[in-house]
Amino acid sequence: MAQRVAVIGAGPGGLVSARWLLSRGFEPTLFEQEPNLGGQWSGLPGISGVWPGMHTNTSRILTSFSDLAHQGVCTFLPNEDVLDYLRRYAAMFDLERRIRLSCKVTQVSRRGTRWAVEHEGSTELFDKVVIASGRFHAPLVPEVPGLDTFTGSGGVVTTFQFRGADSYRGKRVLVAGCAVSALEIASELAHSGAARVVVTQRRQRYVLPKFAAGVPSDHRIFTRYGVLANEALPPAEVDRQLREIVVEAGGSPEQYGAPEPAASLFAAGVTLSQHYLPLVAEGRIAVRPWLDSVSGNDVAFGDGTTEPFDALLFGTGFRLDLPFLSEDIAGVLDVDAVHLDADRSTFHPDLPGLAFVGMWDQSGGYFVPLELQARWIAYTWGGAIPPPDPSEQHDAIRAYRARREMPQKTRMNLAALTFARAAGCEPNLDRWPELRRALLFGPLAPSCFRLEGPDALPGAAEMFTRDAAAFGAITSNEMTPREQAYWEQVR
Repeated sequence: MAQRVAVIGAGPGGLVSARWLLSRGFEPTLFEQEPNLGGQWSGLPGISGVWPGMHTNTSRILTSFSDLAHQGVCTFLPNEDVLDYLRRYAAMFDLERRIRLSCKVTQVSRRGTRWAVEHEGSTELFDKVVIASGRFHAPLVPEVPGLDTFTGSGGVVTTFQFRGADSYRGKRVLVAGCAVSALEIASELAHSGAARVVVTQRRQRYVLPKFAAGVPSDHRIFTRYGVLANEALPPAEVDRQLREIVVEAGGSPEQYGAPEPAASLFAAGVTLSQHYLPLVAEGRIAVRPWLDSVSGNDVAFGDGTTEPFDALLFGTGFRLDLPFLSEDIAGVLDVDAVHLDADRSTFHPDLPGLAFVGMWDQSGGYFVPLELQARWIAYTWGGAIPPPDPSEQHDAIRAYRARREMPQKTRMNLAALTFARAAGCEPNLDRWPELRRALLFGPLAPSCFRLEGPDALPGAAEMFTRDAAAFGAITSNEMTPREQAYWEQVR
């Protein structure tokens, strides 16, 4: 009899997990607290940070799973298209009948070797559980002296609550933060009639345009080569190479009139945004140091200046929120607002039969690594690959704990290759000499992870060739002089 698996969440992570669990003979049931599937992409207030008019900051090829391509020719998709894509994906694998909508899970706990899932006053037992409830639905607002005294007509909200620029027309708006939502919303406000837009940041990040020379930037920066360089080269050289790519694509912020970032890209960080820096250069967005305090509608900044505002918008991150985990499970994982102890963000050896999907923080799109993580879980539980060694998992968790006080954000390519290697589907460069350049310096398209390993597809090489050549990125197997020099450093 097939083992039953509870999948908590019917967003991208939950859907792709159910698809791959089905492929290995499991019987998944998805629990979704909202009336629609899609998670963040549902656009529902309170559960989603997606606002009307929002487009992806990742290209359509890297915002997809390996079994289904997007329709149309948009490079950066309207949010409605992503939701439609997820609906088509669910229909493709007959997942809708497995989803219990408007069914909120209140607790997951251990019952011997099985798992109890409580919802709507009843309890069901499952053989295994996948937690795919999302990493980005509990926004954080930092403590600012006097914030509760703010009297501006637009109030204090988070970018997660933002639902469009219309209500900010003619208003003076302060946007706090330097991640993608803050910069994209600041840009939308400047384009849509806000009287004044100011961005306040703790530090100036580098800003990478979504498009550079006709090629999506996520095709350039999140590459297999970047992973190999991270493993083989000194951190300072990896830092230099990444900064070179970013500055060549879009310049450095001080060239636009923004503050100068740290010389190290690793220290400064990087955010994708097409319009933000040009709007700073035009004077339509001003940049200020971090805010020190609030009094009435006046905000004081770290440089000693004060300015009145009508609205404050905070795009300052999220806390990890898993309230349904039993005290026992949360204790084993040592869950806090940022961390949970798990081998590669997925398994804990003391909690066999429990897995997490999408709980790490990264720059870059999640679709490709989500699918690879889901495949690793399904292959491990289904016996397609050997299970991880518990002692090695404990070592990995100890190493993670040693870094808990350090920033934990990773890059999409590092996460994707971690899961691909674990799932046994990282393509071997020596087996694909005709694709070597594309596999090294092209996009980490989902098709390249169907070249070999479990569930390899006969047409994957042709699919990946098309994906790598899209937008004119990789149209031949001949490396450029710089690519050749980079490759010589790591081969």
